[in-house]
Amino acid sequence: MDDGFGVDDGRMVDAQADAIERSREAALRPATIDEFVGQAAVRSQLGLVLEAAVARGVAADHVLLSGPPGLGKTTLAMIVASQMGATLRVTSGPAIQHAGDLAAILSSLDEGDVLFIDEIHRLARPAEEMLYLAMEDFRVDVVVGKGVGATSIPLTLPPFTAVGATTRAGLLPAPLRDRFGFTAYLDFYSDDELQQIVARSASTLRIEVETEAASEIASRSRGTPRIANRLLRRVRDWSEVHGSGRVTIDAAHRALEMYEVDERGLDRLDRAVLDALCTRFRGGPVGLSTLAVSVGEEPETVETVAEPFLVREGLMARSPRGRVATEEAWRHLGLTPPSPGGATLL
Repeated sequence: MDDGFGVDDGRMVDAQADAIERSREAALRPATIDEFVGQAAVRSQLGLVLEAAVARGVAADHVLLSGPPGLGKTTLAMIVASQMGATLRVTSGPAIQHAGDLAAILSSLDEGDVLFIDEIHRLARPAEEMLYLAMEDFRVDVVVGKGVGATSIPLTLPPFTAVGATTRAGLLPAPLRDRFGFTAYLDFYSDDELQQIVARSASTLRIEVETEAASEIASRSRGTPRIANRLLRRVRDWSEVHGSGRVTIDAAHRALEMYEVDERGLDRLDRAVLDALCTRFRGGPVGLSTLAVSVGEEPETVETVAEPFLVREGLMARSPRGRVATEEAWRHLGLTPPSPGGATLL
């Protein structure tokens, strides 16, 4: 029904429901160090750095967070700002292609602000060199004009905290790494930690979930909270459409089977990589580019999305000559390792 302003009442209700759902999902991120589950060493070390900075009334040391995607680097950056009572400014390495882009961001900072740079290893070289000076001396040199008429104008910056996040710490130049006062590597989570995260997220989203179902979702989440939360929402969807709305162990099994997530957490891409490696290349070794082409993906996708988990699970190994399938990979696919007669089904 139209309300007289050209807006349908049903659409307004839907929009309000969507807004409520988005706010609940945003609340899945813990707001303080104490609420953050897992990464015990990082949590205690970073907590000490922030507590000391607050006690002294100064900006915290610059923080570098590295590790695979989905483990909480962005969440920790938000926690740094929250704990310091500061404003969080967010940008990313690919978005800063010129030194002038970074100068504009730095010049807008207020004292104590937290500048979060995601994928910091992808900063352009001129921006990197400007960031060195800004982090160490809290100033930048802005060049005005070109050629012989160019003039360098020094610009003083208020003290701020830079938080860098990267999935490829090895690509960061040493001078940039050395300017971070605190560095941390985030590792994969245990199933128990992920079960706590699933239970907390279910409570926030007002999802009724059985303990066994939470454990099942956690065990298939590849040690990654982001995946755990995503699978929880998909199991909730299945339960609301095909079940009672309560996330049971049966609902978890059926939903995860529908979304092609097996009992070890392997998805379609993981199994495609293993299948190509075992059946097309007889277990390897095979180069990354060739393997990626065989599954219709970019080499970077295979290397950063599928490979770390497969290696950690002992299903793939990397050798100087290329990628190799382990015996466990053959068994997981229901195949026996290659023999003179070739691979056969068990």
